[in-house]
Amino acid sequence: MNIGLCYDLREDYLALGYSLEETAEFDKPGTIQAIEDSIKKLGFSTERIGNAFALVSALAQGKRWDLVFNIAEGLYGAGRESLVPALLDAYQIPYTFSDPAVLGISLHKGLAKRVARDLGIPTPDFTLVESLEDIARIDLPFPLFVKPVAEGTGKGISANSKVDSADKLREICRRLLEQHAQPVLVESYLPGRELTVGIVGTGNAARVLGVLEVCFLANAEAYAYSYENKENYEKVIAYRLCQDEPLAGECKNLALSLWTGLGCRDGGRVDIRADAQGKPYFLEVNPLAGLNPVHSDLPILCQKLGISFDMLIEQIMQSAISRLNVALTTKQIPR
Repeated sequence: MNIGLCYDLREDYLALGYSLEETAEFDKPGTIQAIEDSIKKLGFSTERIGNAFALVSALAQGKRWDLVFNIAEGLYGAGRESLVPALLDAYQIPYTFSDPAVLGISLHKGLAKRVARDLGIPTPDFTLVESLEDIARIDLPFPLFVKPVAEGTGKGISANSKVDSADKLREICRRLLEQHAQPVLVESYLPGRELTVGIVGTGNAARVLGVLEVCFLANAEAYAYSYENKENYEKVIAYRLCQDEPLAGECKNLALSLWTGLGCRDGGRVDIRADAQGKPYFLEVNPLAGLNPVHSDLPILCQKLGISFDMLIEQIMQSAISRLNVALTTKQIPR
């Protein structure tokens, strides 16, 4: 079986003049190498495709693959994560992780929260600001939390994201609208613990790997798992497993309900934050979670659980192959 690899390499975009923050979601060469090595250990051959532009060129040349391991984030628009899966669907080429519809909904935090609400999953009250005129219609009590509606890796989030006054709300919304050219999500601020839940599998076969708490050290940027905190996590963040306490069980149930209800596939994360009373609320879902073996949250969680990076990739591949019923032409992946 020949496995194609789709990804956005950060250094390619930096060379074109994009900033570190603009390319924050893209991958380093070591991430691609680690994924490729793990797939090869399963007995598959691999071919590096690259980003969406490279995929279009390869498809036009007639290239095809038995399965594509897709972690391409895309660069522009709220549907940027959907582009590669949509192209692969058009050519009936199977791929790992979620489909274009799920990736589009999950990237747009407002749409994902509406789905969560429809599923009966608690999520902070929210509204969307598409222009400064929308601010006057906000009827939510302070403090509020403000962030771009369709960014990842903490982009657009800082200590200033927590707002306590109408003047500051207007100031931060104006800045985010200008800088990110997309609607702004305004939601009730939750002061409790920050957690993320790792999941592998699809539908009835989906299962929770564990719950990881993100603990902010004294020198961390306040209030949120921001871009700066994520970039400097070794100095400002401590990670610990959340186990054997009621909150862990509540987080697992919430995350799995959202994962299956939305239709996410193969592997990823659900981010959660607790209120002042310790009740967990859904923040966002990451069905295309980072896979750097050292500093991405899902591999960090797996490492603390004793699950190697090779084992994580194996479980993702097994999920994709099982749901696609792909005929294996090499050795069967052990269950």
